[in-house]
This record gives sequence, structure tokens and C-alpha cells, in this order.
Amino acid sequence: MNAPALDGLDELDRRIVVALQHDGRASWRTIADMVNSSTATVARRGQQLLASGVTKIAVVPALGSKGQVDSFLIRINCQPGTQLQVAAELVNHEGMRFVTVVTGRYDIIAELVVHGGATHYPQFIEELQSIAGIERWRSDLIMHVYKVTFDWGRQLFSDTADLPGVPGENLEVVEPASCRPEHFDSSDWKIVEALREDGRETFQAIADRLGMNESSVRRRFERLRNSRCIDILTVMPATALGMGAETLLTVRVAPRRMDAVARELAQHPAVRYLAATLDENSLFCEVILPSTTDLYSFITSTLSRLEGVKDWTASMELLFLKRGFVETPWWRSQVSALEPALP
Repeated sequence: MNAPALDGLDELDRRIVVALQHDGRASWRTIADMVNSSTATVARRGQQLLASGVTKIAVVPALGSKGQVDSFLIRINCQPGTQLQVAAELVNHEGMRFVTVVTGRYDIIAELVVHGGATHYPQFIEELQSIAGIERWRSDLIMHVYKVTFDWGRQLFSDTADLPGVPGENLEVVEPASCRPEHFDSSDWKIVEALREDGRETFQAIADRLGMNESSVRRRFERLRNSRCIDILTVMPATALGMGAETLLTVRVAPRRMDAVARELAQHPAVRYLAATLDENSLFCEVILPSTTDLYSFITSTLSRLEGVKDWTASMELLFLKRGFVETPWWRSQVSALEPALP
């Protein structure tokens, strides 16, 4: 089976990926109905996308599932030529929710989730800041998350006639759920762990492996899903969908307008992630758009016109190594020439 290139997906491939972003565990028949194709074709194309590493589907527990957490936005400057080595070390840390190499005033931007609350953050400082190649480490507490969406590709198909079953307008603001440890028991954790590497593994296969009943596995999974205690992630490079402008923005806002600006920004379909940080009355925003022309339009027509926005700084994302606690399956192949030097 020939693996599709990251930039070689055709229209049907892209539609399948967007449908998987909407529901990574939807049946191939359901996805075929969404994209107006045959089940056999969609199953073959979808399985090829997964097998090639262009797309990865994983099920991960929602924040708070293991108790109190606080998150810190990390901005790092590295010694010249060490960015990839530093980023690779950060990926291996289980508390890193995302890691990306960027342009601009910083070399790496990441999010560190600290269990037990912010008071436990100093325990990580010595270990992480001692990684060879790090010159400067700046951290900022994430106070509130306004939006997290995993199906940002829907903006490519805004007309619901183009992609039946996947709403393209009036995108909801998805805020993290309040999940607690008591929502899980030992069997629930085993099911989630089984789905971390392969989010599309069948309930029957999981049941056979764990010595459980298939209906029990299904029922437990649906309970966790309905309680928003798990996230189903479809991870893929934006460039494979023709989205060439992944940008991280730090937006300074007048204090009295912080919440209002955040809620207006969150309604924009290109905004994948949006949070309020402690420093400088700032909003941290990830925007995914098809091109730099679209990015310019977003900045001049949307961001700059919001009352209360003072200014902003931006970094283009060059290489995403981790998202939603899941290592992206393609980043090592993209830098394969350097792989022998990477940890």
C-alpha cells in the first residue's frame, strides 16, 4: 500500500479527514454518508491515511480526570541549532500537552500541565530547564480556556451540502469539561489506555484483550464520552488539508474587555484554541488558515477591529511535535536527516 504524501491528499481524502475530525470513531459507513462516497472506498482510503501516519486518532482523558491541574504556557529560546533536540526532549515529558517549533522571538512554544495545581510547578523547573540547548525559559499561567476544538477542518466545507452531516456554520465554543477522578474506575482506565494508541480499535477487540464483555466496554466508553471525560483526537498536519498558515497569537487586551474579546474571537471558525493568560492581560490564540493572505485578512478584518484589542505578537508554527498529549506521527519523518541526533 502506497502511503499518501502529506501534501498529496485529494478532495475525497480531505473530506474523510474532516469527517474523522468531527468524530474519530464514526463508522466508515457513517463517514461515507457524510462525504457522499461508497463505504468500501471510504474504508480503504481512511485505513490508508491511518496506516501511513498522515492521520492518527487517539482517545485521551480530559483534563481533571486525575485531579486538580493547572496549565502553563511555556516559551523557550534555544542555542542556535538545538531547537529540534530540545523539542524532542520536551515531547517525552508526559505533562507536555503540546510542543511546537515556531518563528519569531521564541524558538519553541509548549503547554505544561501540572497535576496537583500550580504550587507543584517548581518541581518541574530544574528537570526541564536543565535540558541541553535551552537558553531562556518563560512561563505564564493559563487562567481560563475559552475554546478548544479538534475539528478545525470544518471551515474548508462551510456549505453543509458539500459535507453532509458536518455543520459548517455557528461553530460552538467548546470549553473543557469539569471531569473528576470519581468518574473513572480501574476498568474505565484500562479502556482509555487501550484506545490511546489506536482510537478506532473496536470494542470487541478491547473486550477480548481485557477479558470483558463487549457491551460493557461500549457502555463504559459512551458514559465517559457523554460526560465529556474523554477527548477523541484526530491529529494531522494542517498542510495535508491545504492549510498553510498555523499561527500562535498573543493578544493584549484592555482588562475590562478581556472576556468580551475572547468570546468574540472564539466564534471565528479559524480559531482552534483560545485561553486567557495571567501576564499582561493577554489572550493566547491558535489560528489555522489556508494561507498567509487569509491570515492577513483575519488580522486586519477581525482581530484589529475588536474593541479593546491593544496589540499582538505572532509566531508561525513550523513543526508540531505534540498535540493533546499525543506525539504527532509524522514529525520525525519530516526531519529524518537529523533523526540520528534526536533523543
